[in-house]
Amino acid sequence: MKKFKQKIKVAIDSPAAAGAGTIAKAISKHFNLLYLDTGKIYRYIALLKLKNKKNFTYKFLKIKIKNLKLEDLNKKILSNDEIGIMASDLAKNLTIRKMVHSFQIKCAYYFPKKYNGSCLDGRDITYKIIPDAEFKFFVTANTKVRALRRFKELKQYKKKVDYKNVLKNIKKRDNSDYNRRISPLKKTHDSVLINTSNLTKRACFLKIKKIMDKKLKINGNL
Repeated sequence: MKKFKQKIKVAIDSPAAAGAGTIAKAISKHFNLLYLDTGKIYRYIALLKLKNKKNFTYKFLKIKIKNLKLEDLNKKILSNDEIGIMASDLAKNLTIRKMVHSFQIKCAYYFPKKYNGSCLDGRDITYKIIPDAEFKFFVTANTKVRALRRFKELKQYKKKVDYKNVLKNIKKRDNSDYNRRISPLKKTHDSVLINTSNLTKRACFLKIKKIMDKKLKINGNL
């Protein structure tokens, strides 16, 4: 893997099930970037709340986030729709957001030297977490397309999944993400729009790679 002359930061925002995670992972692997799915942090917190209802305090949560490792965010149960909806609600809590913010900043700016940079995806990455990112993308897709993707994903983990309920949850999640008072989901003027509705995973990856390659070459970073 070729080393960059200067480290880079990639910020990606997107609504649920738009394919941002898949794209971000592929980009991170190709350019050797530390990858963080910031949404999974809130899902992880939701899981902690479900499992520790009596002991779920800010003090308890602060310790958990302080000791959080990236591998803790790879649990399959975090893809559960119930956890996703709870995570969206928890993301509205200012105290929790402050705790999570420090972890996100650490991953974005203070990554291990072995990486060429960082790549974070979430809801407020382009304007709140990494406003000075060299690359900003807003990844989206048709609501029904996203619901179908989530439906297929959930079918891998359990047999009884209803598409209509998944679609309903996607719409509910969108409403929460776009309209929350604290750090709502929005496209910034300097973010490149990537609509994945009619694109394959490979096509999405190549589209973003082309954009990044061109800018890196122009800036003499390759």
